[in-house]
Amino acid sequence: MSIEDYLAELPLHRRQRVVTLIDVVRRVCPGAEGSLKYRMPTFSSADGWISVASQKHYISLYTCSAEHIEPFKKKHPEIKTGKGCINFKDSDQLFEEDLEPVVRSALKLS
Repeated sequence: MSIEDYLAELPLHRRQRVVTLIDVVRRVCPGAEGSLKYRMPTFSSADGWISVASQKHYISLYTCSAEHIEPFKKKHPEIKTGKGCINFKDSDQLFEEDLEPVVRSALKLS
């Protein structure tokens, strides 16, 4: 299965939001290697990774550490977060520009 296959299986409204998050990752780090390493679109650099997944009640952006999402969490306390992930309900705004530092941090880019 490929990232494209994963996306094709999603309902349209979810697919569009997942694609938006993937586009943020690709914009910040065009050289990141994409795979389904964790059975979800995962993007890796030499030193880090970030994943996107459509869950039952939200779309998650997974990083490997809470430090990566901390600035986003402080700026957007209304968005649910976990230890190292951001969980967007379908009604939540994605705040693409504010996600760029999260991606840079998770992929350990300067």
